[in-house]
Amino acid sequence: MIWLTWRQHRRQLLVTVAALAALFAVLLPTGLAMRSAVSRLGLEACAGATPPPGCGMRADQFLNDYGAMALVAVLLVVLPPLVGVFWGAPLIAREVEQGTHRMIWTQGVSRRRWALVKLGLIGAAVTALATAYGLGVAWWYAPLSGADADQARFARLFFDIQGVAPVGHTLFAVALGVACGALLPRVVPAMAATLAAFIGVRLAVTFLARPRFMDPKVETTSVYGGKLGWNAGGGDWVLAKEVRQADGTVVTGGMVRCPPPGAGERCGAETELGLRPGAYNYELLQPADRFWAFQWIETGLFVALAALLIWWTVRRLRRVA
Repeated sequence: MIWLTWRQHRRQLLVTVAALAALFAVLLPTGLAMRSAVSRLGLEACAGATPPPGCGMRADQFLNDYGAMALVAVLLVVLPPLVGVFWGAPLIAREVEQGTHRMIWTQGVSRRRWALVKLGLIGAAVTALATAYGLGVAWWYAPLSGADADQARFARLFFDIQGVAPVGHTLFAVALGVACGALLPRVVPAMAATLAAFIGVRLAVTFLARPRFMDPKVETTSVYGGKLGWNAGGGDWVLAKEVRQADGTVVTGGMVRCPPPGAGERCGAETELGLRPGAYNYELLQPADRFWAFQWIETGLFVALAALLIWWTVRRLRRVA
């Protein structure tokens, strides 16, 4: 079975390895260049609680040079579903569509053994490749996430392409493709169903489940002063921002920063918004130090879904004619 699996899927594996090598050939030099720019501009010091003057200008200069790399990062989101479509969906669907499953399952190899050996080997290969991809992208993306709060590691899309989350996403995509192939034993319909179902589940997890993995933290700061400087927020995932009066009444969305009392400057927001003494900024957020906890929670969720799909697929094979 191992030899047969290799013969059937070696082309897919070699193409995937070649694509990953080509990706790393781009990520390695650009990642080193971005790190060199961060060191040259002195942006490491800007990540502290009291950043020195000029950090905003330095960050803008870095983003002018390398901000377009974020577009490359967004494109990487499509890789896990592509693996599910081209690795998972044809696994059973092609065998049934071409009728070769009748020969394989009558050669002394049970359907369960055939499925478990194939899925085990492919799952191991996918796990290794996705781990290398996720950790490599996390290393490459770190300078960008530190330079722009909108592209921080917790930001949507960017969270999905780094760390261990791609492992869970990819395993789920493959298992989903295999399940769709068992349910719709035609390659093209199975591919289409895999892509549609994957997008639906990913959107549900991203917008509904992920914000609730852990109870969010509430942070309040006075409108007079508060968090200022480059990368204010330090990569936190901010779920809500509001300006509130001292009694908790919501004034407006967003945040307001006014000079401290006695600074000799007027704050237009006090008049425009009717702010009264004690007004504060309210933030509902997931702290940046929860990034890896969220990565492992999401990975575990998708691995569990993948295991459930594999269990269902093995049972479904008993009814495939």
